[in-house]
Amino acid sequence: MAHMILHVDLDAFFAAVEQRDNPQLRGKPVVVGADPKGGKGRGVVSTCSYEARKFGIHSAMPVSKAYQLCPHAIFIQPHFEKYSEASRKVFKIFKDFTPHIQGLSIDEAFMDITTSAHLFGGPLETAKRLKERIRKDVGLTASVGIAPVKFVAKIASDLSKPDGLIEVSAGGVEEFLNPLKIERLWGVGPKTAESLHRLGITTIGQLAELSRQDMHDRFGESGEHFYNLSHGIDFRAVVEETDIKSVSHEHTFETDTANQEEILAVMLHLSELVSRRLRKYSLKGKTVTVKIRLQGFETYTRAVTLGERTNFTDVIFANSKKIFEKFFKHGMKIRLIGVRVNHFADAYVQDSLFSNPVDERREKIHLVVDKIKNKFGEDAIGRGK
Repeated sequence: MAHMILHVDLDAFFAAVEQRDNPQLRGKPVVVGADPKGGKGRGVVSTCSYEARKFGIHSAMPVSKAYQLCPHAIFIQPHFEKYSEASRKVFKIFKDFTPHIQGLSIDEAFMDITTSAHLFGGPLETAKRLKERIRKDVGLTASVGIAPVKFVAKIASDLSKPDGLIEVSAGGVEEFLNPLKIERLWGVGPKTAESLHRLGITTIGQLAELSRQDMHDRFGESGEHFYNLSHGIDFRAVVEETDIKSVSHEHTFETDTANQEEILAVMLHLSELVSRRLRKYSLKGKTVTVKIRLQGFETYTRAVTLGERTNFTDVIFANSKKIFEKFFKHGMKIRLIGVRVNHFADAYVQDSLFSNPVDERREKIHLVVDKIKNKFGEDAIGRGK
């Protein structure tokens, strides 16, 4: 039996949530990200509505550039709690269709419906019902690609955006791929594409005309990868990936600063954000890393490994502070600071057999603060500096 895989991608996710919650934003260019400050802002665009994309705005673009392209766009600060809640609802819907889900990000997932599609009338009807559930229950649209292999399903959903649906049958994979640009293949970056263009190869179909040996001779081990993909061969299964590798938050200063008090205040806030997310995922980490970007864009990371795993704000901040103070030299100007925690253990395995009364008290305080923030917002309560 051929596998049937869905790739589901929520359309312009952050911007769509904002438009859903504020009807006055619908049909307008919406940019979610940093404050552009009249074109002088220093952050980046998280995402933008399709109306904003018509002006050339895209994710990860400097917000100052986005403002230049469309000064009349509506710029909105991100509301991550809202986005997380919408994502949780969507992933809960996924589970009504199949247990085989591989989340790629907050707004994107693969679903293997090989053994469940017949319950909903086949792959196409499954995808239609899934899209309708997301629209009805969460108020968002999703683009879906259906194919027997993962990378083809991903391409299909990309080509169907926004609010689209494309099905590629088991016997129609190569016919679907052949006219597409080679840049659509996973692993074909600008340099590889340039090399292929010099050979007169611009489409996946033209690449598929090369033999397996030709591919290997020209591209080494990558040649095997390109040969398989150009023929629609992808052995990767949909694997449920629940392991989070790290939790981090960063901040770009409005102006480069050497003010240690300001920098440490931001690091305390970042430590608290990381701490909250760790508890949300029932995680404790053993390694604390600080990312530092200087005025000239030189970027450094420094880390420390703790004796025990933690998700406490004060522990994360104390170690981040030590790292920063050891690194910082007089005259340095900081552009960006980040805090990351990783090196996780099983969430249900205790690090120590002995209960620590101090840690128990810390845990209770953190949980109370979490409850207040969940109910009244991130700014409802904060730590004294």
